[in-house]
Amino acid sequence: MRATTIPRAGPTSTHLGTGWEAPRPWLVVWALALGHFTVDLYSGAVGALQPFLVERLGLSLTQVGLIGGLFAFASSVCQPLFGLVADRLRTPVFVVLAPFVAGVLISSLPLAPGFEVVLILAAIGGSAVAAFHPQASASVAASGYLGHGSRMALFLSSGTLGLSVGPTYVSLASKIVPLEQFYQVALPGALVTALLMVVRSGARMAVPERVSWEPLRASARPIALLSLLVVLRSVLQTSMGQFLPLYLHLERGLSISEANYALTLFMGAGAIGGFTGGWLADRIGPRRVIRVSMATTVPLFLLFLMTKGLLSFVCLALSGFFLLLTIPVMVVMAQQRVPTHAATVAALTMGFAWGTAGMVFVPMVGWAADRWTLAKVFPMLGAFPALGLIIESRLTEPKEQNPYGGRT
Repeated sequence: MRATTIPRAGPTSTHLGTGWEAPRPWLVVWALALGHFTVDLYSGAVGALQPFLVERLGLSLTQVGLIGGLFAFASSVCQPLFGLVADRLRTPVFVVLAPFVAGVLISSLPLAPGFEVVLILAAIGGSAVAAFHPQASASVAASGYLGHGSRMALFLSSGTLGLSVGPTYVSLASKIVPLEQFYQVALPGALVTALLMVVRSGARMAVPERVSWEPLRASARPIALLSLLVVLRSVLQTSMGQFLPLYLHLERGLSISEANYALTLFMGAGAIGGFTGGWLADRIGPRRVIRVSMATTVPLFLLFLMTKGLLSFVCLALSGFFLLLTIPVMVVMAQQRVPTHAATVAALTMGFAWGTAGMVFVPMVGWAADRWTLAKVFPMLGAFPALGLIIESRLTEPKEQNPYGGRT
């Protein structure tokens, strides 16, 4: 089947050569969205498995933070490396195999005999997650299906939805599957890998092109600012992903299952927020979405900490919704500036920045919580989205058109 040139959003068309071009772009987008859901389902399972590992292996909160930080490094900070390789080779192997490999390794965490083996499994499983994201996001960006913001919102929100379902998936599976046989929860990853193989067989891989660093150098400042915004947003996101179940279990007395359901609530609301943010950005512009997100998240998050009962969990859900409004917005803004390196810039803003927040701050949160408790550390996390308002105000240069039709 002949590869087709698929237009991107904007005034001109370009062929990104991602290896996933096909006559039915909707099929590619939905298949990759399902793949994103699946790999991030296992990413979300890591935080949900932490209480089990604490009880089984007697880990400290500092060790829990190290597991989360290493996983963030492997699954996200390493994404630019895979993005560069994907931009150069256009090989589909990363995207196709990632759901299966991530599923097997992450679901094997409860079988680990000690802390060191947990670290090894988290690192390799995280690398599989990292391998999926850059090329998959570039393929979605090039597909021409829906508006640029809307299709990226669909793809990225699918991942957030996977993160949200991961804790509930672990909780339900733990009631059915013994921990010593927990590798069985890798089945969805195997099935999705098989589906991606079938979808990929209907598209022809494009001819590799030489990667030039000049477009990246020319847009270094705006890409850096967008990446910093992602870091500030992701400090709260990754810390909640790793420590919210422990916080609710240790500080509020919820069962592990109930605490994991709360994490699903937070991340599920964030998935809805991500899709809403992409839809809004196509209509009112990305900077307004960023401002609304950063300004609204902080008071809602603090209200969650200060209240109890139903009101507290309503505030938890709303804080997740507004925090993750910007998930597709920043990736699309970066890809529009450097369309020839869509995988690389997506890896920088979607992976490297998110992973940097997790790698640096999740261990710090664990270390601080060992000394002052999570109840005292959590309120400090609200400062990071607030700082995002300052960074957003710097997104004024250069003055060319952005993908939504407004000025950047």
